[in-house]
Amino acid sequence: MAGEHSRRRFVKAAAATGVALSVGGLISQQASGKLPIRRIREAPGGPLPARYVMVIDLDKCDGCGKCTAACTFTHFVPKGQEWIKVFKVEDEEQEHYFVRPCMQCQNPPCVNVCPVGAAYKREDGVVLIDHPICIGCRMCLAACPYHARYFNWEEPEHTPEELAHTYSNEEPWPHMRGVSSKCDFCASHAEKGEIPSCAKACHAGVIFYGDRYEDVVKSSLETVTLSEMLKKRHARRFKEELGTEPNVYYLHEGRSLE
Repeated sequence: MAGEHSRRRFVKAAAATGVALSVGGLISQQASGKLPIRRIREAPGGPLPARYVMVIDLDKCDGCGKCTAACTFTHFVPKGQEWIKVFKVEDEEQEHYFVRPCMQCQNPPCVNVCPVGAAYKREDGVVLIDHPICIGCRMCLAACPYHARYFNWEEPEHTPEELAHTYSNEEPWPHMRGVSSKCDFCASHAEKGEIPSCAKACHAGVIFYGDRYEDVVKSSLETVTLSEMLKKRHARRFKEELGTEPNVYYLHEGRSLE
């Protein structure tokens, strides 16, 4: 499994470099565009998996849409879909923007209602879709309170590059007709120690990504301590009152997320 391969790669790396994250190491990783290598956390039942999270600093977002464009290009997203969507919001004070990927819920309604198990949550918290077994019932679309799922009503347009790729649930293309689709949290990027394509493309450093248990997240511009940022900036989660336990946090001083 991908998680097992990732764990073995980490063990080899840890033996060579040690598990402590030094200041110099963080600077080097920031320059290389790599996430800090996570430490294996032992537990009575064995090593614990990562728990990937995203933090979106809406106060920095200028609505450029580069995150959406990068996601669409990297994932060959079918026409008419935006797996990470930027909304323009106008209030009495000024206009601002809201960025919405899949929330990667710890209690995902989409998974709970899927009758065939096509929607599922990995041990690291990433919610994916097994397209070959999806029956196209669209119950997951109806259940998602974030409207972050799409449906391929027609055969998507394909490029030679997309068709040359071997499908996996982590990299779900070539895309299929008659199935649901959504943001995959760049699961394959994380397993390589890379931040998502949306975060890489953001010139303002709006999107941070990393492992909650490592307590380090990275944007295109900086690497920061997750817990400190969430506390100092009074981070919130979108519609968390629904009990979905999203793995996406927002920084947005003094404004509602609604």
